Amino acid sequence: MVDFSSLIWKSRAIFFGSLAIGAIAFSGSAVANPVQLFPFLPMPPAPFAQPPMQAAPSIQAAPSQDEGAVYEMPARLRRQVVNYTTREASGTIIIDTPNTYLYYVLGNGQAIRYGIGVGRDGFTWSGMQSVTKKAEWPDWTPPPEMIARQPYLPRYMAGGPGNPLGARAMYLGGTVYRIHGTNAPETIGTHVSSGCIRLTNQDVTDLYSRVSVGTRVVVLPMDRRADNTGKRS
Repeated sequence: MVDFSSLIWKSRAIFFGSLAIGAIAFSGSAVANPVQLFPFLPMPPAPFAQPPMQAAPSIQAAPSQDEGAVYEMPARLRRQVVNYTTREASGTIIIDTPNTYLYYVLGNGQAIRYGIGVGRDGFTWSGMQSVTKKAEWPDWTPPPEMIARQPYLPRYMAGGPGNPLGARAMYLGGTVYRIHGTNAPETIGTHVSSGCIRLTNQDVTDLYSRVSVGTRVVVLPMDRRADNTGKRS
């Protein structure tokens, strides 16, 4: 006699087992490649993938034309030993105002010649003085008459590379005039100052090392030139 209850039970087990295997196979296929259940409907668009973020290109500033620029002094204004005939004793400073030269007399017909900047029109002077004071990286206190002409000037400026007196200064007698350095080497060879004598910082440092307090300083007038001397040795 056929056992129908056992047969029904086995049939159910086979059915559900097949259904489970089909579901597993379907899920694996769905992961690998989604199955379109309703082919007559359009598939939804795939999610838009953002492109990978790229770093912004680095931008370099164009190099400044002035960066690292070095002023080239004209040959005639560079410090040099020259033939120079004078009656002044060795160690004397002679300022050739019209030719913008300073001579430091060596003796035996020779001198060290430096290019200088001198007083502008109306501010030149002449005469004899002596060095009464020396200072390294001097402070600057513009005299009242200069403040009156140029009220925008500072009343005081501490010594340093930005100071217009430069690296060294030699003060002349009881006047307001000095032989000093400058942070504007392009002004050497010009008539630009209010009466002071300026040299490059390198040149004024060299002169400073040779000069002592009491050194005689002769300043030639504008109408007296020394261009018949001062030829390079």
